[in-house]
Formats: sequence, C-alpha cells, structure tokens
Amino acid sequence: MAAGSAELKGLFTKAEGGDLRSLGRLLTLVENPYALPEDFVGFVMSRAGRAQVIGVTGIPGSGKSTLISRLIPEFRRRGYKVAVVAIDPSSPLTGGALLGDRLRMQERPDDPGVFIRSVSTRGLKGGLSLAALSMVEVFDALGYDKVLVETVGVGQAEVDVMSAAHTVVVVTMPGAGDDVQALKAGVMEIGDLYVLNKSDLPGADKSYEYLSFVLEKEEIGAHDEAWRPRLLKVSAVMGQGVEELASYIDEHIASLRQRGLAGHKVASRRLTLVRLMAERMLTSRIEDYINANGAEIEEALLRGANPLPISLDIARKACEG
Repeated sequence: MAAGSAELKGLFTKAEGGDLRSLGRLLTLVENPYALPEDFVGFVMSRAGRAQVIGVTGIPGSGKSTLISRLIPEFRRRGYKVAVVAIDPSSPLTGGALLGDRLRMQERPDDPGVFIRSVSTRGLKGGLSLAALSMVEVFDALGYDKVLVETVGVGQAEVDVMSAAHTVVVVTMPGAGDDVQALKAGVMEIGDLYVLNKSDLPGADKSYEYLSFVLEKEEIGAHDEAWRPRLLKVSAVMGQGVEELASYIDEHIASLRQRGLAGHKVASRRLTLVRLMAERMLTSRIEDYINANGAEIEEALLRGANPLPISLDIARKACEG
C-alpha cells in the first residue's frame, strides 16, 4: 500500500530532527516519486533548492568511492551536513543495487551529519535514476549542505549527471590515457573539476601533463566563460589533495551563486526528474497494454502485420491513457 501524505510528512519531521531510521524509511518510500501524493512532493520541493549537488563520475576503477570517503570528513570538518547517493548497476537477478565497497564510505556511522544511501539504476541509462533524483530532493529539503551523487562509471552515458549537479567532478587515474581519449566526446567533456586520483602511482606526471594539455586546448571541460575547469592531483588512499579538492568544490558553488546560476541548476535537475517520471509513466502504460493484449498483437505479427503502425497505436493509447 502506498504511503499517505501524513505518514510521509511525519517521517520527514522525524528525519529533520535527526532520526536516521525515519530518514532511511522515507528514502525507501520516495524511490518512485510519480506514485507520491502531490502535496507531499510540493512540500519537499518548497523546502529544497539550497544544497550543492556534486556529481562524482569517471572511469571505472578510478577510486571514486575512496575519494568520496575522504571528502566526507573534510566537509564535516568545515561544518557541512553531507549526504551521498551512490548509484550502482542493477543486479540482473534482484534488480537491487550491488553495494560493493559503499559501506566503507561511512567511517563514522554514528555521525548524524552524514547519511549514505546506495541505489540501483533500475535499468535506466545515463547513470541516473528516478530514485536517486528523488532522494537528492529529500536530502536537499532536510538541510544537507553537500549531496554527492556517485554515478556508475559506465562511460559516455554518464553525461546525464551534468543535468542534475551543480558541480561535476570527473575522476581518472594514471595510465588511463586511452580511456580518456575514448571518452572525450562524453564524460570527459562535462567536468568542472578534474581529479587525477592515485597520483602516487607511476605515470602520474605523464597523465597530469596530458590532461593539462587537453584542458588547455579546451578539448575537455565544461564550457563556462567564468569558470576555468581545475585539474589537481589527488591520492585518496593517502589523503593527499583532498582538502584542496574540497576548497575547489566550495569555490565553484560560490561562483555559481554569485552569478545567479545555482537556481538554474536546480531547475535543470527537476526537469530531468520530470522527464524520467514521464518516461516511466508511459513505459508502465505500454507494458500494461502489451501484457493485456500480447496474444492478439503476437497473432497479428505472425500474420505479417506491419509492426510500425502497431507500435504507433500502442504509443498513442499509452499517451491517452
């Protein structure tokens, strides 16, 4: 049974007061935002819009989780409340998230100023999901200052995170030159900050020089006349460069707010949420129609019917439904 508005607002109030169990329950209930009561969605949206959403993306194996685990205490030291939405590929068997090493992000599990949630993509491309974006809105509304969204690391599809985040941090590592070259038209284009992680490894200087070169030529990097993408060496394992990265993240949101652009980023995030909700609603209606009329459709196709008008008819009925 779907949760009612009163129950959801009650959980929200308890979570606002520091009850982490209520927050966990609330996050579970908001995973399908299109099924939520309209007044509760409005309640959340009216309170959100102040947090800095930070997208952490990059090639698989570059150490994104370790980097985030180091950023958390640094942000806490600066007085920020921190939330993490760690997006994982869906399990092909259960549809759930593969937690991997997410649990080690939380070095201080009793800290009420930190909350980490792992969520699956639910088969959606682009490294984002309805559940993830819905959770970002809840964290924002609850007064979290920094909401980090770690994407799945699937290459060019990662560019979707650009529409949901104020600041995009692209993580790479030494020896990944071929990967960087291949990703120039995708994830490597969108960074506000570039992190060469594992910079204590051999080949770090060469990789840094290469990244500096392509940044200088503007072959990679977000196109913002007032913000030149930064590049820095970090060793998350050793704790080196993390403080500087946190400062750059703060500097970037300050630049956006000074120019009145932070609100546009929030609107872009919500437009992405609207698009995903509309797509999911239509997909559900199409699936329902095919399930109800599958035998008839299959019989028509076996007789040699043209699939195009059948598809158009199904789409039309889904939109009308």
